[in-house]
Formats: sequence, C-alpha cells, structure tokens
Amino acid sequence: MGGTGPVLALVGATGAVGSVMVDIINGRPEVPWGEIRLIASARSAGKRITVRGQELTVQALAPEVFDGVDVAMFDVPDEVSAQWAPIAAARGAVAVDNSGAFRMDPDVPLVVPEVNADAVADRPRGIIANPNCTTLSMMAALGALHREFGLRELVVASYQAASGAGQSGIDRLYAELAAVAGKDLGVRGGDVREALAAAGLGQADSPFPAPLALNVVPWAGSVKDDGWSSEELKVRNESRKILGIPDLKVSATCVRVPVVTTHSLSVHAVFDREVTVAQAHAVFAAQPSVVLVDDPAQGRFPTPADVVGGDPTYVGRVRQALDFPNTLDFFVCGDNLRKGAALNTYEIAEQVVAAR
Repeated sequence: MGGTGPVLALVGATGAVGSVMVDIINGRPEVPWGEIRLIASARSAGKRITVRGQELTVQALAPEVFDGVDVAMFDVPDEVSAQWAPIAAARGAVAVDNSGAFRMDPDVPLVVPEVNADAVADRPRGIIANPNCTTLSMMAALGALHREFGLRELVVASYQAASGAGQSGIDRLYAELAAVAGKDLGVRGGDVREALAAAGLGQADSPFPAPLALNVVPWAGSVKDDGWSSEELKVRNESRKILGIPDLKVSATCVRVPVVTTHSLSVHAVFDREVTVAQAHAVFAAQPSVVLVDDPAQGRFPTPADVVGGDPTYVGRVRQALDFPNTLDFFVCGDNLRKGAALNTYEIAEQVVAAR
C-alpha cells in the first residue's frame, strides 16, 4: 500500500465482520488498493490493526474520512449504514453496504459477483448492497443452475448459525452449552430450560426466542405479516432481485441451530427444463467458487464443521426429486461471516475497481 492505486475505506473495521474482512484482505495474494483506511465508532478510534504488513490506526467515523475514497465498505448496523452510506457516496465514494438498509431499494443493485456482476455499474445512488447471508449462501449454486436450466420455483429450509445473530448470539450459545455440559439430562434430554435458568440464563436475556443448546428454533428474524419472519421474506425478495426473476415463486422456513458459524440450506428448486444429477454435478464443478462434495455412500457431504473458515460454497446431497419433474434437491453450506458477509462485500469492491 501507499502507491497510486484506488483508496478503500472499511467502516466497522473492529466489528465481527470487519475483523473477517481484514483477514480476507491480508490473505489476498495481491490487492488493487493504494491506500486502506480503517473506520469505526469513536470508542474504537485509535486502535491499531495490521493490514498488509502495515499497522494502521482506526479513525473515528466522520464525513471527512471519505474524502478521496474510491470505495467504502460498510460492515455496520442498518441504522449506521442508512445514515453514513449516502454521506460516503456524496463525498465521491462508491458505498458497498453489508447491512439490510438498502437491499430492496430499486436504485441500489443487490450484487453477488458470480451471478450479476454487471449490476455494479447501475448504481444511481452510488450505493451497492450485499445480500443477507442466508440468501447469499445458496446464490452461487442457484445462479449457475438458473443460467443453464431456468429457475422457476424455490422451496428452502435454512439451518442458521448463532453468529447470524451477531456476537450476542455466539456468546449466548457458548453460555448455554456451558450450562448443559456434563449434566445427565437423561434419555429425554432433560429440561434444558431448567438447566439454563439454574445457570442464570433467563430467556428474556437471549437473542433467541427459545433455548438453542440441544435444540433447534424454527425462527430467525423479526415478526412479519401472516406468520412469516423477516429472514424468510429476505430469502424470497432478495432471490428475486439478484437472479432477475421478479415473479420467482419462493417459500422459505428459517431455523436457528446450535452451530457457531456457517449457515446451511436444504434447497428444492424447480426449473423450466429437465435437469439430471449428472448435469447438475457438471454445472457445480465448473464454478470456481463452488465445491461439490457429494458421495453419501462414503459419508461425504458438506457440514458446517467442515466448511467453516472457507470461502467457497459447498454443495452436496444432489438428487432429482422422485415425484416432481424438472426438479433438484440439494444441500448447501457457506460460512456466513466470510462469503455470507465479508468476502462478498470485498469481491463487490474489487468488481467496482475492475469495472472502472
């Protein structure tokens, strides 16, 4: 760094996703940036973080930090992005936002580079949005299939990690696991709620509506109309926008599971044309960001424990639905803090620079 290349700003550099972003930048063989600025709240200003072998000082978020910036990546809560991404754009930066503040804005493209990289050029507000990590976990695989066979309908069940609820979700899962560890809960699993209460873990203090340790919770997000959750509607609305299929039929059920990091999804996809497992395998194998792991007879399929910390999307359990024509079922895993958040945001930033 320190050359004549474009200037990158990372807003939220000290947060969970921002820290992963720094790791990704440090792990790239090369970067296009002449300068990188680390931005965070005033309480984090002054911290020192090493990026590309250079120790950088975190600056407090303020309008002037965006002067001269070409691309500003935002890894902050919705309300912070809603206020500051337009300020960055007004100062001349292209804002790439990882929050939910702008995803469904018709003047803001929602981008997955493997699927709709051309959309980065159409940004009337100077802002590009990164999808929700649940939707994003399946997009590289679905986009590739859609190009070949024409996607028509989508039924998805997600199995979402605790880290999708932020650091509080991670902390809560670890606390719950500690509370039940070593206890003889019997063949029925005992009373998990009683064990948590004995450890001082009241449900009202949890980011989850039910215990997560030794449990699954069929809910993620906030309450929306007709019994749907916000996470489920994001899968529907964002899939339509990214794939460019405004009338795509989508139904999703989002479930929280006792996994720290890496979301999984069971996908039932209906296409315009016939598709075989062999054809799907060939499509997946041809995608640089998709890893096919599909040999159930040998116990080989993707699981969060194998995928966490990796950049690609992992796909397995590929089947033709027995009673439904033109249909595939498959299982997909993706690290929700890497490709599901930080990596895709960074790849959008690289795409913006490459398209200049």
